[in-house]
Amino acid sequence: MDREAVRAQLGRIGVWSSTLGRLGADDERKAVAEIERLGYRMLWLTETVKEAFAHASLALAASRHLVVGTGIASIWSRLPSAMASGTQVLADAYPGRFALGIGVSHASYVRGYARPLSAMRDYLDGMDAVTYNAPDPQPPAPRLLAALRPKMLELAATRADGAVPYLGTVEHTAFAREVMGAGPVLAPELAVVLDPDPTTARTAARGHLRIYLDLPNYTNNLRALGFDDTDLADGGSDRLVDAIVAWGDVDAIAERVHAHFDAGADHVAIQPISADGGVGIDTLAKLAPVLS
Repeated sequence: MDREAVRAQLGRIGVWSSTLGRLGADDERKAVAEIERLGYRMLWLTETVKEAFAHASLALAASRHLVVGTGIASIWSRLPSAMASGTQVLADAYPGRFALGIGVSHASYVRGYARPLSAMRDYLDGMDAVTYNAPDPQPPAPRLLAALRPKMLELAATRADGAVPYLGTVEHTAFAREVMGAGPVLAPELAVVLDPDPTTARTAARGHLRIYLDLPNYTNNLRALGFDDTDLADGGSDRLVDAIVAWGDVDAIAERVHAHFDAGADHVAIQPISADGGVGIDTLAKLAPVLS
């Protein structure tokens, strides 16, 4: 797919949600419709609870113009033929409104996990070899890889439309842009806590980060960015928390979003974090006028 067309399809600002999937279908439909009403262009849905393609179809049907992306569909959860076919079906049913984000997940979640870079390369080969015996969707769905380190970023640049880095920093965005070059789409996720109080904001941020700081894919990347074991302990040091999670008032969060753009991002997907683990519609409502 033409990468400028991908940039236009994703837009500049999106929403990333790992909490929508915890809702029942009726409540999720209402939340998706509200996110669209607030003016957000893109919604990335995780596969932590609901299967990626079924989940995306629910959100697409609940909205009229929202672009929905899988964030992230695991290559270990379905055959390449199923990934390719599911992508084609949704791209055909909802023209210009579906984006495929795929990744290698984590060793602790997958039995038989091995050689993530080789596995992704072989998986893309398998997807590309699939014959789809129905009309090809127009436009085709963008394909983006969950990528952090250089070799996966290079694969995203050469075998996909770009990368969707998760749990990164502004410095990582600059690094990813340098590795991939100017052409590929770069769409980092950014966790946000709309709270100007340092103590409560960082507490909420640590609650969000704790699970990720036990996963080597993330911790290895953070070490490469200059963090050490003391930063990774106990939910993250203040330095780590502040680098990964944007917290403060709406202007402080907008400033961080624009810092990612200045570092080379094409699209930033904000993930609202709250102490109660809710969807964060209130946060999205307050940020929408500043980020639009």
